[in-house]
Amino acid sequence: MTETTTQNPKKGTKPPRKRGKQAARTDVALPALGPVGMLRWAWTQLTSMRTALFLLLLLAVAAVPGSLFPQRPTNPAVVTQYLKDHADYGPFLDKLQMFDVYSSVWFSAVYLLLFISLIGCVVPRAIAHWKSWRSQPPRTPARLSRLPVYGTLVVPAEQGLDPADAAQQAAGVLKKRGYRVDVRAGDASSHPSVGAEKGYLKELGNLCFHTGLVGVLVSVAAGGLFGYSGQRTLVEGETFVNTLVGYDTFNPGSDFQSSWLAPYSLRLDKFDVRYDRESVKQFGQPLDFTAHVTTKDSPDAPEKQQDLKVNDPLSLGGTNVYLVGNGYAPVITVRGGDGNIAFQGPVPSIPTDPVYTSTIVVKAPDAKPTQLGFVGFFLPTAEKGSNGVAFSADPDPLNVQLNLNSYVGDLGLDKGKPQNVYALDVAKLTQVNGRDKPAGGIVLGAGQSYTLPNGQGSISFDGLKRYVALDIHHNPGQEWALGFALFSLAGLICSLFLTRRRLWVRVGRHEDGRTMVEYGLITRGEDHGGLASEGKAVRAALARAWGVPDAAPAAQTGKASAADSQAATTHTTLPSTKKDS
Repeated sequence: MTETTTQNPKKGTKPPRKRGKQAARTDVALPALGPVGMLRWAWTQLTSMRTALFLLLLLAVAAVPGSLFPQRPTNPAVVTQYLKDHADYGPFLDKLQMFDVYSSVWFSAVYLLLFISLIGCVVPRAIAHWKSWRSQPPRTPARLSRLPVYGTLVVPAEQGLDPADAAQQAAGVLKKRGYRVDVRAGDASSHPSVGAEKGYLKELGNLCFHTGLVGVLVSVAAGGLFGYSGQRTLVEGETFVNTLVGYDTFNPGSDFQSSWLAPYSLRLDKFDVRYDRESVKQFGQPLDFTAHVTTKDSPDAPEKQQDLKVNDPLSLGGTNVYLVGNGYAPVITVRGGDGNIAFQGPVPSIPTDPVYTSTIVVKAPDAKPTQLGFVGFFLPTAEKGSNGVAFSADPDPLNVQLNLNSYVGDLGLDKGKPQNVYALDVAKLTQVNGRDKPAGGIVLGAGQSYTLPNGQGSISFDGLKRYVALDIHHNPGQEWALGFALFSLAGLICSLFLTRRRLWVRVGRHEDGRTMVEYGLITRGEDHGGLASEGKAVRAALARAWGVPDAAPAAQTGKASAADSQAATTHTTLPSTKKDS
């Protein structure tokens, strides 16, 4: 503090007035950081652990829109329909990249900042931890009695224990308990002591946790860059070859090359479904789905008979093939008005309920003189209700039936614009058959056919097959991500349940020949009572090593004088020396 006096010509001299630090420094100009200083400050803020945790939380929040809105890479048709249904705010969401969340600019920015922040946190801490691990435990404090856990032991003079030997034996005891020790030999001005420390795995576990997070981020990024996913609907008897044209939909990574596709093939031989036929409450519920397939790792490789089940994928050529759906595929033949076959083959239907009531669309753009389209539903076990409407009573194909409406006109397939194969746009088509039409709807059983009016063609229901929906994934970073996640979890467990502790033991010789030992423990952070238990365990281990009971000296020998008993009760402390700090 400083004192100042001010002179007032009317009232005389004022008494001294004290000025604080703030008043004394009002005229001090703060130095400017400059560009380098600003960059250093920004880097310090970015690489702090607080920023890393905030970015990790922000990344989780940024991923939420990916589950709220349809994503263009996985289902572009749904995104297109969403934009049509929400024409008022859909384009605004599209500008914000809500339909491409995981490849958006803002999500990528958070992802990269988190990646840089974690690396900036881990690398300096790893270097500091390595230096700390290689360094010796801290010097022995001058007053161990000030430590949170402190105790003494007295070895009787009859044992003739030398303080230097006692320090070496104490070091051996502490090594067995997992401590890293350093024996400090005594001389004329200091007592022999032992510095010990353990719990370095706690900090190592913390570093492993953050390193594992970096590894997970890198693995996920590698999967997004070099992986791919695709879908394929496969009817019994058909073969899927792992080429671009073999997929119904294909979603490659941003850096994926089509030449990386493994040349394997998969043929669906038969698809079996087992239903519950015994339980009354769950009668007809599916119990098991099994796709019997034949696979080949390459065109020249031998065939393998394998089974594909739900939650039990096949591993082929570095990809996982999942069974995600199934249904019925009626075999249909469509002839044009000229009598030629315009379409022939199985048509997958889309189940809409547990008894496999399925919608079906048939398109015949090659029909002459006009193109033909059919929309309706397929019933595995058809029955009529009291209102005369047909329904399916069982998922098994016990009484198959096709119910269709027919349309003629331009299907719009010749314009090169992609269409959904499971939907038919009837806005510009002319309906021929239907309930409200004079010809009525088309109802076909197995092996039956129907001739359209006015010589426009015919359709026949030739047979029935089953199909499966396959989901094919190739993620080169998937196994690495799992490994890094387990590595990070192990590090987290170590950082949470291990404790960093330091312990010192000092040994000296009393004037009456007894060996006096004092020890103290301290911990970093909270130990929740574990430090006291460790102190008791160390005391007991040292007492066993020197062959003395784990009790006060008076109780050990039974011959101590009154002065010795008082000294034992009040924990004898060795005198400090100049070299003890």
